[in-house]
Amino acid sequence: MIHKIRVSDKRYKLDGNAGSDAVHLNPTYSYAVTELYDEKGNVGVGFAFTLGEGNDLVCQAAKYYAEKLKGKDIYEIMSSFGDLFRNLSNDQQFRWLGPHKGVVHLALASVTNACFDLWAKSSGLPLWKLLIDLSAEELVNTLDLSYLEDVLTREEAVKLISLQKLTQPNRLPILASGYPGYDTSIGWFNYSDEEVRRNCYKAIEEGFTAMKLKVGSKDAERDIRRANIVREVAGEKVKVMLDANQQWSLPQALSICDKLKAINPYWVEEPTHPDDVLAHKTLAEAISPIKVAIGEHVPNKVIFKNYLQARAASFIQVDAVRVGGVSEFITISLLCKKFGIPVVPHVGDMGQLHQHLVLFNHISLSHEALFLEHIPHLQKYFKHPVKIENGAYQTPMEAGSSCDLLSLN
Repeated sequence: MIHKIRVSDKRYKLDGNAGSDAVHLNPTYSYAVTELYDEKGNVGVGFAFTLGEGNDLVCQAAKYYAEKLKGKDIYEIMSSFGDLFRNLSNDQQFRWLGPHKGVVHLALASVTNACFDLWAKSSGLPLWKLLIDLSAEELVNTLDLSYLEDVLTREEAVKLISLQKLTQPNRLPILASGYPGYDTSIGWFNYSDEEVRRNCYKAIEEGFTAMKLKVGSKDAERDIRRANIVREVAGEKVKVMLDANQQWSLPQALSICDKLKAINPYWVEEPTHPDDVLAHKTLAEAISPIKVAIGEHVPNKVIFKNYLQARAASFIQVDAVRVGGVSEFITISLLCKKFGIPVVPHVGDMGQLHQHLVLFNHISLSHEALFLEHIPHLQKYFKHPVKIENGAYQTPMEAGSSCDLLSLN
């Protein structure tokens, strides 16, 4: 029984120019942390991710949601979590502040993720193990499929999951080999050219076979120069991704992406405004075979559905601390499986939670194990930090979702 809740505003200054991109020049990596305490001594920890200012607003909203869980048993909650998620996300007053986006949806993510963490800890299992052991019906019970019925009904979701479970044992070897990672920290926006070059060599030495550069400069020649530095150091066998963080208009994106074709990028990420599905579709068609990746700032399953219907992106970067938490992440992964589009999560939280979710995606839904973004800057603050060996995430074995912070005092 949940008898106590606590919500904390945690903010962490980054070293130097780490975390900078074309839009967010001086971020403070921050978590709105929800803790759910049960009578057996378990503490479920979940968070939403922000860049500093406004984190307190997310915390206030999370308290509103979390208070509704007091006196409830976590197993009862999770047996029909999809219904609870639907009710909370459609709270008649908070819904006016969304719906299903912004401060209130980030708050719901924090509370949702704490519920999944408490469920896994109460079961004595890592979150990935808990999820892959669920039956198709049990898993779908944790999801809210409302507004998706035109493309994914409950019956279709159960059938899709059941079908993939038939071959689930074939994908278990990834638990031993580790899930491939890619290095985002080689090329933060405010890093000098020499820092970018040096970080590329370091990433290769650490075993990464993919890396990402921040672009979106006012001077496009700067982006081109730095992209060529990365390609020169990385060579042709390493995947190089470019991330504009929504900086360009569509005409700008069309122009600069054409110039960046020479370095053969694996994808161009967030090239323009995240709400503009048709602009992404236009760009994707124009710059093919270069592919478009989106999702960091797409707030909910409905907009992801529209991207998938429009075939406006080749990679979906849904983030469980930016949408409504683990439940909505899984819903979107199911949508992507139906549409045949890979899921490569955005990782603002250093991969703690997402290392569990990509294992679930691969093992239970048979999503291709492409790679997972790695951002190391908050690693020292976690009780069970991610472990990277030879460029791959090592499988976490502790109970829960690996989101316990060392101190919340």
